[in-house]
Amino acid sequence: MTEGFPSQEGNVPLDDDFQLVNKAGDAQRHDYGIPLAVLAELTHRCPLQCPYCSNPLELESASNELGTADWLRVIEELAEIGVLQIHFSGGEPTVRKDLVQLVAKATESGLYSNLITSAVMLDRAKLAALAEAGLKHVQISFQGAEAGVADRVGGFRNGHAKKLAVAGWTRELDLPLTVNAVMHRQNLHQLPEIIEMAYTLGAARIEVANVQYYGWALKNRQSLMPSPDQVDECVRVVEAARARLEGQMEIDFVIPDYYALRPKQCMGGWGRQFFNISPAGKVLPCHAAETITDLRFDSVRDHSLAWIWENSPAFNAYRGTDWMPDPCKSCKFKEVDFGGCRCQAYALTGNAGNTDPACAKSPLHADVFAIAEAESLADQNRFIYRNFSGGLEEGK
Repeated sequence: MTEGFPSQEGNVPLDDDFQLVNKAGDAQRHDYGIPLAVLAELTHRCPLQCPYCSNPLELESASNELGTADWLRVIEELAEIGVLQIHFSGGEPTVRKDLVQLVAKATESGLYSNLITSAVMLDRAKLAALAEAGLKHVQISFQGAEAGVADRVGGFRNGHAKKLAVAGWTRELDLPLTVNAVMHRQNLHQLPEIIEMAYTLGAARIEVANVQYYGWALKNRQSLMPSPDQVDECVRVVEAARARLEGQMEIDFVIPDYYALRPKQCMGGWGRQFFNISPAGKVLPCHAAETITDLRFDSVRDHSLAWIWENSPAFNAYRGTDWMPDPCKSCKFKEVDFGGCRCQAYALTGNAGNTDPACAKSPLHADVFAIAEAESLADQNRFIYRNFSGGLEEGK
């Protein structure tokens, strides 16, 4: 995926001494709010080949990425419209030679900056330079609790050892650390050890995020889907760890949508509190929105962020509740979950405006649960690794 991404609310907890300032001033407010955070996907290039990556199947080449000047302008615009946090992500954001410059610009603009990284391309000097530029937080993705599982999932030899080293440097530099643990059938057995690893590393927070099935994860669903028993055990492990580590480490938890009874409030609701900027400059309501091929997404190369946030047809397509069909329209939770995930509705029904099948009120919910249970028991464990050629089957 993006090698880990902000939690479903799209925010990283801010340090106590970081003052939240809405620089939008007296800008017009709307009932869908203002964007609080942005995921800046600087590139789709990444040395890892994770089979659950949330980047689109058709990855953007380096030649189509926004240049430094464009990103510097975009960062200024983010501050002007009232964004508070910027999450530098990818692909792998550290492949960009201008990353320190971009972090420094975010700091100058008053934005709280977070680095979401695989960590395998960082050395201590580069991390120290980012800290000096004003980086406030680091999220490191882990694919397992030990090298055997982790390096296989990521398709990158010796990656796990490098991640452990970078996590250590992060704490030495007094940067807050979050561990991103993307869980699935082939690593859920290591969840207790992963939580203990995060605690030992000095992480303030761990995201236990079961794979969400878009992009590459949808392509690998049969190899990733956990069984109902695994999900039940995952819940038990998380609840026990939360009780044991209360006040010491925060544990965020996202269950697989296919086993849920109610849909998640995706990124705070479509076009309400969050947006994503792709490497090519397209502005998206969430990191997976490009999977909805019926929509056209405007670019910062053509419009200002303020114009896109207010006027983009893609952003306004599923804002609020007026677009909803029944049973969503008459549901008492419609302004709680805002209809769930539009990307998932599109992936499973072919229409992004349909009820999210993760919801028990969807006529397809039982079918989706049955698909999940059947695939979790299937004898399919080989990954299709993420790459720019459309994927590579494990072992070939």
